[in-house]
Amino acid sequence: MTSDKIKPDGEKILIVDDVETNRLVLEAIIEDMGCSPILAEDGEQALEMTKQYSPQLILSDISMPGMDGYELCRLLKKDKRTKDIPIVFISAFDDPMDIVEGFLIGGEDYITKPFITEVVQARVGVQLRLHQAKMEMMEMNRRLQISVNEQLAQMELEKRNILFALANIALQNSSCESGYMDRIRHNCRILAQGMQLSPLFEDRISDTYIDSIELAAPLCDIGNIGIPMEILRKNELVLTSEEAEILRSHTDIGARLLSDLYVNSDYNEFISTAIDIVRHHHENWDGSGYPDKLKGNAIPIAAQIVSIMNRYTAMTEKGDVSREKALDIMKDEAGVKYNPDIYGICCKIARQLN
Repeated sequence: MTSDKIKPDGEKILIVDDVETNRLVLEAIIEDMGCSPILAEDGEQALEMTKQYSPQLILSDISMPGMDGYELCRLLKKDKRTKDIPIVFISAFDDPMDIVEGFLIGGEDYITKPFITEVVQARVGVQLRLHQAKMEMMEMNRRLQISVNEQLAQMELEKRNILFALANIALQNSSCESGYMDRIRHNCRILAQGMQLSPLFEDRISDTYIDSIELAAPLCDIGNIGIPMEILRKNELVLTSEEAEILRSHTDIGARLLSDLYVNSDYNEFISTAIDIVRHHHENWDGSGYPDKLKGNAIPIAAQIVSIMNRYTAMTEKGDVSREKALDIMKDEAGVKYNPDIYGICCKIARQLN
C-alpha cells in the first residue's frame, strides 16, 4: 500500500511476505479492521518501510528468500528506534520449535496459514492494544521522570539557598564584610581558570569543576555556624588553647553538615567539592595544617584553591593591604602553606582578582 492510501487515524501494520496472494489476503483482513496495511515483499524492503512509516505492528512471514523473518526480527529488535514495535510471525508451518524460536528472538505472537480472518483480527487487535498500552505507559513514565527531575532540581536549589544563607550568617558572626563571599567566589573562579590553562593542572580542572568551585567556595567556613560568636570575634593570637581547638572544629562541623545533603549524582558532585573545601581549606602544603595534617598533593585541589584565595581576600578585604603587598607576604608562605605552583599562577592572574 502506498502512503496516499494510509488512513490518518488508523494504525499502520506492515505485512511482510514474498507471496503476493498472502499479502493481498492479509491486506483485506487488516483493512476490514480500519487499519492501514503496508506491504513489503522481503526483509530488506521491510526495513526500509519500517523507517519510512513507523508501523505500530509488523506481520512477518518466516520463510522468505534472502533475509528471513527471524533475521528481520533480530535486526529490528537491535535498533532502539524499532525495538518496541511488536512482531507477529506468520507461517504455513506450526512446528513448536519454530514458534519457540520466534518468541526467543522477540516475537510477540504466531499466526499459521491458511489465514482465518477472525483469528488474525483477534490476535492483531490484542497486540495493537498491548502496544498502545505500552506506549502510554512509557509516555507516562517519561512525564513522571521530568516531573521528578524538576522537583529534585527545585530541592537542590532550595538546599543551596539554605546553605548560602547559613554561610552568610557564619560570615556575619565573624564580622566579615558583606561582599566577602562574592569576592571569594570570584577570585576562586579566576584562579581555577588560570590553573586550567596550565599544563600542570589542565587534566584535573574542567569547566564543570570550575563552576562547582565557584559555587562551593563561599561555604568554606559554614561550620562557623556552630562556633560561639565570642570565639569567632576574638583575634586568633589571643585565643586560649581550648578556644583554638573549638575554632578549629568548624571544619568538621561544616563537613558533617554537608555530608547529610546528598540527593542525586549531579548534586553530589557539587556537595563533594564543597566537602573537600570545607574540611581541608586549612590544611598546609607542608602538612602543618588541620584537621587531618594532609601534605602536598594529598590536599584536594579545590581546598588548595580556596585556601590561597581565602588568604589573599582576607588580607585585601579592608583595602589596608594592596594586591602587591598581599602577594609579597604570600610569597614567603608558598611551599609552606600553599602549593608553590598555584601561587605562581596566582601571581600571573592577580590583576583579575577582586
